[in-house]
Amino acid sequence: MPRTATARKAVLGLDVGKSSHWACLVTRDGEITLNDSVDNSEDAFDRLFSQVEPGTLVVVDQVRNIGALAIRRARMAGLEVAYLPGIAAHGAARLFAGDAKTDARDAMVIAKTALGIPDALLPVPRGDARLEAARSMAAQRNHMVTCATRDKNRLRSILLESCPPFEALADLSDPHWVRMLERLGGSWGIADAGKAAMGAVTRGADRAEMDAAWKAIAASTRPPECMVEAENPQVMMLARRTREASSEAGELDERIAGMLAGDATYGCLLTVPGIGPRTASELVIGIDIADFPDHHHLASYCGIAPRNRQSGTSISSVSASRQGNKRLKNLLIFSCNSLTRSRGRFGEYYRKCRGGGMCHGEALKAVARKRMKVIYAIMRDKVPYSA
Repeated sequence: MPRTATARKAVLGLDVGKSSHWACLVTRDGEITLNDSVDNSEDAFDRLFSQVEPGTLVVVDQVRNIGALAIRRARMAGLEVAYLPGIAAHGAARLFAGDAKTDARDAMVIAKTALGIPDALLPVPRGDARLEAARSMAAQRNHMVTCATRDKNRLRSILLESCPPFEALADLSDPHWVRMLERLGGSWGIADAGKAAMGAVTRGADRAEMDAAWKAIAASTRPPECMVEAENPQVMMLARRTREASSEAGELDERIAGMLAGDATYGCLLTVPGIGPRTASELVIGIDIADFPDHHHLASYCGIAPRNRQSGTSISSVSASRQGNKRLKNLLIFSCNSLTRSRGRFGEYYRKCRGGGMCHGEALKAVARKRMKVIYAIMRDKVPYSA
């Protein structure tokens, strides 16, 4: 769909906004025939789309929130829609004359980039009420994961400044550690509470880990009391927020899985080695497989296809592209960690890559790329995985 933009009679670029948008209609010859503001209302969009010829491609710079209404009304008018990511639009803007930042110029850049560089466009998934609802929850889940990660990083920074040996042992993915920090504070709050209190709040944790943490505190020099007083409330607050965000993300994961339980593609993806509910849901709600002619294009979209580099007659494949959907890329690569010790085809391939001189990360990417062929076939044909 997006790759045929140059064959269109025209492209309508929309720089979407909260209360109004800017529309720029550019013909295949590069002539601007419409350049005006559009209110963010159904009537305004319907009037706009009634002015363009059938076959015009509508290109937006956001597909969620403020871009949702424009996409819905364009499709109701029988027009196809594509998406130009903001980072691509920003880079393309430097190719055009002038450096002003206006809605009119942004809409023009979107439209002309779609005509001249159709490979920069991404598909916009087709509307499905159930998938849209799951996608909405997934966006909130991703926000909670981001919040938890941010708070963990801040928490580590405080612990590192106070007691580096203790921070090195802290496993913030373990709820026992998070509960201990939330209840007792930082390393010196734990020391003041005593080993018995530490054991009480971490009941069920690995005792060897907890003993090592206690010894790390005992072997370190206590900072001034004012620093301890400043550390403990921060640690408790950040640990609480980390726990809450992680818990809410988990609840949303369960709701998303329940909502997609009847989806054939989702069920088939769960049969692929290393693919769990989180990765399966992201694939289902983020990809319309009909937009990808083969697994190479899907791998490129997910950012796990190697880049080719050519100089003269020399052609080589280098590391995976930094473009593509970063969330899917990370999920697809890190989910391969569970395959490294398996006896299946992907585990064997991982060991083969390692034996060929690849480091762990490179081998994981290679396995993710190989598994993409299976993922593509399963999403296309809606059949379970078979070894």
